[in-house]
Amino acid sequence: MSTNELAQHQRPNNRAAHTLRPIQITYDGLSRVDGSGRFAFGPPTGPSALASLSGPIEVRLAAEHPSQATFEVLLRPLAGVPAVEAKALAAVVRGALAPGLILTKNPRTLVQLVVQILVPFQGQELGKGVMREGEAQRDGITVAAINAGTLALLNAGSVPMCGVVCAVAVGRREVDGVVVVDPEDGEEMSARGCFAWLIGGGENRIVWMKWSPGKVEGKGKGKGKGDEEAMEEARVLSRAAASEVWEAMMGSVDTMGKAGVPYIFGDGRGDKDVRGGDPEKDDDHENGDDAKMEI
Repeated sequence: MSTNELAQHQRPNNRAAHTLRPIQITYDGLSRVDGSGRFAFGPPTGPSALASLSGPIEVRLAAEHPSQATFEVLLRPLAGVPAVEAKALAAVVRGALAPGLILTKNPRTLVQLVVQILVPFQGQELGKGVMREGEAQRDGITVAAINAGTLALLNAGSVPMCGVVCAVAVGRREVDGVVVVDPEDGEEMSARGCFAWLIGGGENRIVWMKWSPGKVEGKGKGKGKGDEEAMEEARVLSRAAASEVWEAMMGSVDTMGKAGVPYIFGDGRGDKDVRGGDPEKDDDHENGDDAKMEI
């Protein structure tokens, strides 16, 4: 393999295909809310989000549900006012987190989650044979927002939960067809997606997923697995990667009372492979019918 070909196969920071970037978790102790949490992949430049939770609190009469609490998610971009894209992402975050909540315990109340995105969206220029530029960051922002929401819920402790939702991004590399976890901008992908797993109660299952097959053209044509095989491999890898995120969240619990003190998971563990280990001991209850999927 030539030096040029080797460079094309190398990931940023020489990360292995199945290795996550370092995870940083911070509980900021925001005032006037019941809980808050900040989640980032690959700080300080990677995707990050800050979430705050209020509730159960009084709900507007028009939004009141007699049998369960109303779960509302508001998303704010780094700059400007929330537009269609922010509202769409808020709906994704709500759809991913809702299966982990027991909302029937607090009927006629409101559980409000506010997510602040801490990085800007980048360009969306179309490239021939690869996914849109900035799409890796977009997927990273999506999973960071979901994970930050989970941290805020854990920090608040005021809303009953049946499990912990952990999200990761996965992609199929365009140059050689290898499926990798946590893709970064600059890594050309012929397919990519996000997977949110509910971990807890003796089961692991997908509660939301998005997979964009894209087109395999140019230098990556004919390389790697087909879309269905790649998506299945991505699902398996995402489960192991979500377990790593779960481990990071559980390890950060000791820092909850230390406002602003970051917890770093994976720093200096560049050789750690997400294919090993599972917090639920491989108790595989991946209810495909229950998963919310976007293609």
